[in-house]
Amino acid sequence: MPTGVENRSWHRARLSPVSANESQPPTATYDSAFLKACRREPVPHTPVWFMRQAGRSLPEYRKVREGVGMLESCMRPDLVTEITLQPVRRHDVDAAIYFSDIVVPLKAIGIDLDIRPGVGPVVEKPIRTRADLAQLRDLTPEDVSYVTEAIGLLTRELGATPLIGFAGAPFTLASYLVEGGPSRTYENAKAMMYGDPELWADLLDRLAEITAAFLKVQIEAGASAVQLFDSWAGALAPVDYRRSVMPASAKVFDAVAGYGVPRIHFGVGTGELLGLMSEAGADVVGVDWRVPLDEAVRRIGPGKALQGNLDPTVLFAGTEAVEAKTREVLETAKDLEGHVFNLGHGVMPSTDPDALTRLVEYVHTQTAH
Repeated sequence: MPTGVENRSWHRARLSPVSANESQPPTATYDSAFLKACRREPVPHTPVWFMRQAGRSLPEYRKVREGVGMLESCMRPDLVTEITLQPVRRHDVDAAIYFSDIVVPLKAIGIDLDIRPGVGPVVEKPIRTRADLAQLRDLTPEDVSYVTEAIGLLTRELGATPLIGFAGAPFTLASYLVEGGPSRTYENAKAMMYGDPELWADLLDRLAEITAAFLKVQIEAGASAVQLFDSWAGALAPVDYRRSVMPASAKVFDAVAGYGVPRIHFGVGTGELLGLMSEAGADVVGVDWRVPLDEAVRRIGPGKALQGNLDPTVLFAGTEAVEAKTREVLETAKDLEGHVFNLGHGVMPSTDPDALTRLVEYVHTQTAH
């Protein structure tokens, strides 16, 4: 971990006074292991949290969600609070992730969409022409007042445990909007990107503004860090990412830079894009399980913390195998400037919750100073 002048000067720049409508990370969480790792400071142990930790694999999550649709559950502060807290109580993770979905801000501005069980987000009227851009109006705090309320409840409950806000990156949101739903080929989205680059750029720019507004609401309500999920960016060649996607992601990161909270960037299958994703403006780069962390840092370069990257399927292999693979991850991370332990993607629904609890304890024990 860096302790020299360069690192201290970086903190002075990041923690300089902010304008009246901006805020610093809540003081109760500032010295948490998670935020220290994000800032590349020495930590008492390697912090752990899991993507999709707030739900899916937990029986208490399934019980509280009975009869409640996904989008409805994201808009009820009582449910959001309970679901976000469940894995913190059960697993003793070092950070909570705000329970929501990447399409929530799109629903909030009036996009006709639904999350269908077993399918995912489905958009009634896909965006295919310039006239269709009229569907994307600005997002205001009033559109997502339930987010502000839920985060207020959560920060009081969490105390010194940081809360991570999150949003979908412009490319991933655009993929859903243009395709009309999940896709394996992204043929319509890529056709627009290649065939009408001006329309594509305007679409992503508008989505960047919506995403930035959504993250600002979360930070101003009390989120201590934010993660931008570019779930489908791995479908892109580096040259296309740099030219047609990175400017929009950079706009999002720039918009929240003044708040002084760590900004995390994560995508799946993005081994070839890690350097570019870092260049877009993240303080922490998430790495999936395909690239070892020591190789990832070579691609990303110095000055960034890394997050990851145990293969989620290892959790089905038994305690001995989980511990062996976890030691491998920790070994590849031993020389990193900052490391947040995570899976290389989200928790799978059929994962044994006790395996996650044991994993958190094992990482804490193995890395305790």
